[in-house]
Amino acid sequence: MLQMDKETVRRYILGKQGLWPGRRWQGLTGTEAAMRAMEYLQLDPLQMIARSQDIALQSRVIGYSPGMWEEVGYGQRKFFDWGGWLAARPMDELPYWRVVMQRERDGSPDSPAGVSKSGIEHAETIAEMRRILSENGMVSNRDFKVSDHKRISSYRGRKDTSVALYYLWRTGEVMTHHRENFERVYALTGEIAPQHLIREHEDEAVDRFLFEKEIRFSGLSRLRRTGDAHGRGLPFSRKDEILKALLEEDVIVEVDVDGWRVTHYAVASDVPLIEEIAAGRVPEKWAPVETGTTQEAVFLSPLDPVVARGRAKEVFDFEYVWEVYKPADKREYGYYVLPVLWGDTLVARFDSKLDRTTNTFVVLGLWLEDDSLAEDEAFAAALGRGFARFTTFLGAEHFDAEAVTQPALRRYLPAA
Repeated sequence: MLQMDKETVRRYILGKQGLWPGRRWQGLTGTEAAMRAMEYLQLDPLQMIARSQDIALQSRVIGYSPGMWEEVGYGQRKFFDWGGWLAARPMDELPYWRVVMQRERDGSPDSPAGVSKSGIEHAETIAEMRRILSENGMVSNRDFKVSDHKRISSYRGRKDTSVALYYLWRTGEVMTHHRENFERVYALTGEIAPQHLIREHEDEAVDRFLFEKEIRFSGLSRLRRTGDAHGRGLPFSRKDEILKALLEEDVIVEVDVDGWRVTHYAVASDVPLIEEIAAGRVPEKWAPVETGTTQEAVFLSPLDPVVARGRAKEVFDFEYVWEVYKPADKREYGYYVLPVLWGDTLVARFDSKLDRTTNTFVVLGLWLEDDSLAEDEAFAAALGRGFARFTTFLGAEHFDAEAVTQPALRRYLPAA
């Protein structure tokens, strides 16, 4: 069993995700590389300052601007979006995911129950959508008037067309051609995916793929049956036999982390990488393009896999909850709070907004984990560089940090 201390764990998980020791990718080509390294780019429609997926890529890619992932995904067709747990996935993985799509259509015990049920309840509208897509090529739910179709009560929409199109998308008959204001515009799969990828792998290969991908995604994984993992299609009914086979074939290894009670798993091919990190060295392929995270603080997306859903506490001893869905009077910090990474540690958080009437990036509050950081010039300089880059990323013309009250920090912040 591989032994790891907490510092090695932090650096390995951050490095696997492209966040340590600094940004190592640039531009559109770098955006593709970052998305592949992340395994999944989780997508979210909410746009307070920028969408979560854009913030995630900004923290990894030099020169990233909002929407570049869509050019790589929908423009170049390198990725496709899919799933109840919505994420962009590499297009060359499609033969694996088509099996998961069919399992959802057929009501597999390891799949969400609602998809197959929708296929029965909305069969007539689904057939209509197939016909319209064949005739028109592309279609959006916005193309149909509520008055012309059956009204329904669903979080997928108010019309039966929304559920029918969603069903076709979840079961693999259609894919997202592009998005308009984040709403999907659909087309038949044969019009989007390369023909050689419109096929299905064997079940056994798919099950192994899903568990290996989950471990690569996490860096270190307990492989728990959470709602998110279930949404990613993991066949938990076969977990024990698949893990046994992967361990026996040295595809994965068991990991014991200092202070953690539960055994985790890592991909075996990463053991030399882990050993290099444990020896205090930075892997050569992880070298930053420009500044590292000690010279420039990085702001993490609310849904970044290194911090979301309790991971910040487990890996960094940093309590973080995305409070966007909490009532205002129940929030401890704010509506859209982002964690601040400095070096290999989460040291602060801030709430902010983008005032679009004046195009001003406004910091609404900044909270340090250790108050002594307010007098640390190295941190202050790194934070200032982070805010300067983030302001440019947002395309803001002005920066308002009146809420940052610490004088030593304010000296390093970008000019208003």
